[in-house]
Amino acid sequence: MTLTRIVEASLVVVAAGCGVSAVVWARSSRRLQRAWRRLGTEVEKQGRGADARDLARSQFRKEVHTASMYALVSVACLVLAIWAPKPAGLVMLVMLVPVSVSFHYGPRFLAEARVAEQRAALERRAEEVLAQEELAPLRWAARLAPFELPVIEGFEVGRVYEAGSGAMAGDFYDLCQTGPTRTAAVIGDVSGHGIEPSITAFQVKYLLRVFLREYRDPAQALEELNAVMSAEGRPEEFVSLITAVFDTAAGTMRYASAGHPPGWMWTDGEVRPLRATGPLLCLDPHATYTSREVELTPGDLLLLYTDGLAEARAGEAQFGEERIGALLRRDPGQDARVLCKGLLDAAQDFADGPLTDDVAILAIRRI
Repeated sequence: MTLTRIVEASLVVVAAGCGVSAVVWARSSRRLQRAWRRLGTEVEKQGRGADARDLARSQFRKEVHTASMYALVSVACLVLAIWAPKPAGLVMLVMLVPVSVSFHYGPRFLAEARVAEQRAALERRAEEVLAQEELAPLRWAARLAPFELPVIEGFEVGRVYEAGSGAMAGDFYDLCQTGPTRTAAVIGDVSGHGIEPSITAFQVKYLLRVFLREYRDPAQALEELNAVMSAEGRPEEFVSLITAVFDTAAGTMRYASAGHPPGWMWTDGEVRPLRATGPLLCLDPHATYTSREVELTPGDLLLLYTDGLAEARAGEAQFGEERIGALLRRDPGQDARVLCKGLLDAAQDFADGPLTDDVAILAIRRI
């Protein structure tokens, strides 16, 4: 057999080998294409997983490139076997090396394609978990301190919430209808940081709604709430809160405070503190609370806040309750929303660093 025949036969073998290699790489790319398209659909639906989709797409393109190269070489070898001179044919015989590699490692390539597909799926799940971890505190905070509050006919409402350094908050506030003519305002703080105080704050907020609808006197509602929360058996957690019930028919406000920092009331041309009328919740399951009533006239304003505002620090000095009262006394007629924002700005300006504790502020004015 002449050298030319040998080269031609060898080229046919190379062409066949390249064709089989192209099939191997094409199967691998097909698996990655399915993963890429599936992840692309999930990105369109959920808006997450773009990195995993891009990873699968990149792997798919590499596999397609390799499969295409082998297919083209297969065709080139067949052409050379028929028309090419011997030197070109001898050069193409070098392709026997990658062809042999493809045959030998073909199963491994397919296994690696499956691994790449699984990795892309894991990347997508990891992105979902991270997104949920980032979103969960925001959603939780939106329940404890909602941005939108219900409108109270005849009242102007302002609110501010500023998260501290922790991911989860124990501060909360609420504004809810408890009767045809009664609306309750609540602000509170659970000791500690993290998920456990946040769960407790959630329980307190919505249990108190139930008790304020059941009892007209906020002090009685606090006694019932204290009994229920004390029975939960979490001695390391204490809750401070103040609740005020506005009766639009009677033109009054009745409040009770469970060891909470004093609220401030602008009425009769002066600022008065609304001090605690009972101990912290969960401190004593048999604690008693009292309530006090204030008559409301147009322009009267109630200011409630959590201790993160008063405890803003500059060295050893604290922003303090008296400074809060003085800022209210300076301009009691300003818009409730402006007042809340101004108090937060004043505390941030006073502090020698970022506020590390959560701050919630609620202001309600009769108009």
